[in-house]
Amino acid sequence: MNKKKLFPRVLFPQALCSQTLSSVKPIAWSKIAIAAVIASNIWINPALGADPFRTQKPRNIGNQTEAAFNAIFQKGNYKQAQKYVKEAIRDEPDEPLGYAIKASLAYTSNDVSTLANYSKKTLQTAKSLIAKDPLRGNIYAAVGHFLEGSVILLQDGTVKGAPQALRRLRQVYGHLERAESISPRDPELNLLKGYMDLMLAVNLPFSDPEQAIQRLQQNAGPQYLVDRGIAIAYRDLKKYDRALGYVDRALKATAENPELYYLKAQILREQGQRKNNREMIQEAVKFFDQALEKKNQLPERMVKQIARERRRTSERLAR
Repeated sequence: MNKKKLFPRVLFPQALCSQTLSSVKPIAWSKIAIAAVIASNIWINPALGADPFRTQKPRNIGNQTEAAFNAIFQKGNYKQAQKYVKEAIRDEPDEPLGYAIKASLAYTSNDVSTLANYSKKTLQTAKSLIAKDPLRGNIYAAVGHFLEGSVILLQDGTVKGAPQALRRLRQVYGHLERAESISPRDPELNLLKGYMDLMLAVNLPFSDPEQAIQRLQQNAGPQYLVDRGIAIAYRDLKKYDRALGYVDRALKATAENPELYYLKAQILREQGQRKNNREMIQEAVKFFDQALEKKNQLPERMVKQIARERRRTSERLAR
């Protein structure tokens, strides 16, 4: 839930891209790429695997793949997702989303070898899908290149790895442009591009985050993940009242997800500190505690981060 710096929505000059990439944390490549393309189930066709993005012309994504991303993004249950994604890869080998989830989970456990392996499988499977479904094939080819960029940055560091990462960046946007030429209003595509644009816009001074927010609101889906992304953006823009409104909307749709309680705790803490309001800070501690109630289903590194922020927030109250 830390601030992320991502890629431009157009190909900027290399010097600017290099400057941006030098401040990119590797998790920004992996988790945001996956977060932008995985969401809760809002539509189910009994004859097909669920498509969480489309009510018209749905794709057969696969039941086990659906269960894996629901475990992560509806419930915030990463350990349950490991079981489902194993079954998805076994039973639905032609679906690139399963490999992308596996790669993302590997990052959370700092397993660089598995991350590299399944990033490659995501890209290979996506390229094979292009002939059958050029829209989703190109979307996931972009995700595959994005994930492989995370491997480069993990292995080589942002300074040494920047030139190779920039080449991946060009390929990411090349595939996204091809997908957009096929279906410019596709909700899955606009969710991915909207998240990338938004995370960039809140970190670069010449960018307009409201344009990115509008893109998400108008064309992306499902709504709960749109609301979550906008809440993160407004948190980083220090517009805390708006951030609270959007995180509450996301919580109504996915109330079981402890990551959303963590996000709300962060927003309340920052707002309370700005206003010197002890009651808000006390409420933030309660939401950190709610997130930690489900610590057994979260990655260890995330649990440590939540606990650390909770402790520091509590210490501020004791001053």
